[in-house]
Amino acid sequence: MYLDIISIPPINGEPPKYLFVALHGWGSNASDLASLTPVLNLPQCQFIFPNAPLPHPHVEGGRAWYALETSDYEGLEESRETLFEWLESLETMTNVPLSRTILCGFSQGGAMILDVGLNLPLAGLCCLSGYLQFEPQPSESTFPPVLIAHGTQDEIVPLKAARQARDKLTAVGVAVEYQEFDMGHEVQPPVIALMHKFISARL
Repeated sequence: MYLDIISIPPINGEPPKYLFVALHGWGSNASDLASLTPVLNLPQCQFIFPNAPLPHPHVEGGRAWYALETSDYEGLEESRETLFEWLESLETMTNVPLSRTILCGFSQGGAMILDVGLNLPLAGLCCLSGYLQFEPQPSESTFPPVLIAHGTQDEIVPLKAARQARDKLTAVGVAVEYQEFDMGHEVQPPVIALMHKFISARL
């Protein structure tokens, strides 16, 4: 399954031991989160930033995982299927298994990684300023651990959405690390430091 991506190889010049995949938010694109690469300081890691499959209706060059301008979330099922199959194909593409892959998402990208990533044997999920777009259900399989980071001043995705995600995921058996930050709808250095700690503990 094909998605247009930005791929950044490990800075140590060797084949990757780990993967970090990050999904951008609504109206952004793959280049938005690529700036995380140097600051996360993961020299053995390959970074992959996919573009969402749909054009944004208002932002030139912006992409969307599904429509937020309509009430029916048009495109969600197609994007969910595309993302799932693309993630499953990563091991063949990179020779790195999902068990050594971290999946990260910001805002709408955060909603997508929770929706899709909980059903895959990933090393962990990082949901930044995100939300739940589905009702999680218990599973006989082991869920990957989840980090949720959210701004208390977020005016785009309200803080209550992060708290609801934490509570609902915990209720079905997901191991959730949760932290709030004094910030808006953004990723500030303390969040990156928390992500590095979370990722390092699992890779």
